[in-house]
Amino acid sequence: MKELKDILYKVTINAVVGSTGIAVNKLEFDSRKIETNDAFVAIRGTLTDGHNYIEKAILDGATSIVCEVLPETLQDGITYVEVANSNEALAFMAANYYEHPSENLKLVGVTGTNGKTTVTSLLYQLFKKAGYKVGLLSTVKIMVDNTEYKATHTTPDSLTINKYLKLMNDEGVEFCFMEASSHGIHQSRTEGLKFTGGIFTNLSHDHLDYHETFAEYRDVKKAFFDHLPKDAFALSNMDDKNGLVMLQNTEAKKYTYALKNYSDYRAQILENEFSGLLLKVNDSELWTKLIGSFNAYNILAIYGAAELLGLEKDEILRLISELDNVSGRFQYFISEEKITAIVDYAHTPDALKNVLETINSIRTKNEELITVVGCGGDRDKTKRPKMAHIASALSTKVIFTSDNPRSEVPETIIEDMEKGVEPQNFKKTLSITDRKQAIKTACQLAEAKDIILIAGKGHETYQEIKGERFDFDDYKTVQEFLKQLQK
Repeated sequence: MKELKDILYKVTINAVVGSTGIAVNKLEFDSRKIETNDAFVAIRGTLTDGHNYIEKAILDGATSIVCEVLPETLQDGITYVEVANSNEALAFMAANYYEHPSENLKLVGVTGTNGKTTVTSLLYQLFKKAGYKVGLLSTVKIMVDNTEYKATHTTPDSLTINKYLKLMNDEGVEFCFMEASSHGIHQSRTEGLKFTGGIFTNLSHDHLDYHETFAEYRDVKKAFFDHLPKDAFALSNMDDKNGLVMLQNTEAKKYTYALKNYSDYRAQILENEFSGLLLKVNDSELWTKLIGSFNAYNILAIYGAAELLGLEKDEILRLISELDNVSGRFQYFISEEKITAIVDYAHTPDALKNVLETINSIRTKNEELITVVGCGGDRDKTKRPKMAHIASALSTKVIFTSDNPRSEVPETIIEDMEKGVEPQNFKKTLSITDRKQAIKTACQLAEAKDIILIAGKGHETYQEIKGERFDFDDYKTVQEFLKQLQK
């Protein structure tokens, strides 16, 4: 057990009622998990307000309460700590409780609209191949060296982050690569962590259901770099118009990468095929199994970060050539009927455009490009027509379908998408609400040498409909239907 006063180090406190010298069993922000002598941190969430559960937490054994507004009735024997920001308080308290695990390894955060999962996952792969013990905190999974844990958020809550970082310390992990989402940064989940470096991938339309404006979304990303320490590195994409914005106020050492502009790490695409990319990185040629110009940027970010973390240039080049694609990121196979099926997580307009443009740059135009795409429910509605516009303009056939409709009616989401289709492209489109049926139809429409892109869900193995999750895997589903066509 630790004393509350030690766990409150660096927390901005407005008022204290009771003693901070009491022992704390553990920290919790979920009242359902409270046990005797726990500290309960009341967080204001998007759906519920933890302040409404303070009384329940005390009944279940909490002896200290951290909150932004003190309850009207204070109970004897309970310590109340009023703080300026509960999310920020939880982040510092979690770091203190777990004894600052981020200081005992080299932690690199990756932020941007697209590419976070690919960059973190490939860096994990690369450093594992180099012989190091490595950690990963990503959308797809959490890795503590060789042990895998299920991921529930792009950036976990600060308690979860510090818990896994402590596990990494216990396992002797030297490097950890972590996705830093705009939600996570805005909700202070990255506070209290010591970063060795930060990487900016790109910025495009996303999460405007959460961030009111694009400027706010950009500034939240920028705040991550603003908080990096002097001894860290900040590596930014110079080809993105916001690349220099990210570096404006950081005290970290600044580095850049680009395909088009002058930068510290520069690449030229020599060959771009379904089998991979041939790149010239600075002065060296490099072959990678990854595909497309968007992956050329990811490779540059990985190359730059690996060098800044101390790996030798020749070793980095060799290791990158051995890297495998990340699950659900331009993951493809070719059926016996010579139909190419591609599954990709592209769920933003920019990501979908990148994937479709990559496919179109490789295909001979004698084949059909059939795209299956949907948009998530209870999320940014403004990107729906944009996604449909891009899909219908850059594909020869498009099937609009369900993604994760959540609490929304799937047909309504599809109707929102259809508003973005230009009149000349209507004849290319179909709408099939059932995702499985949509994929089956795409497979039935495809002939030899045609290409099917299934976009939006990537690595996800479920569909979320009316509060329930149902097993669903795009990659397995398209494999199954294409095998049936071979019989």
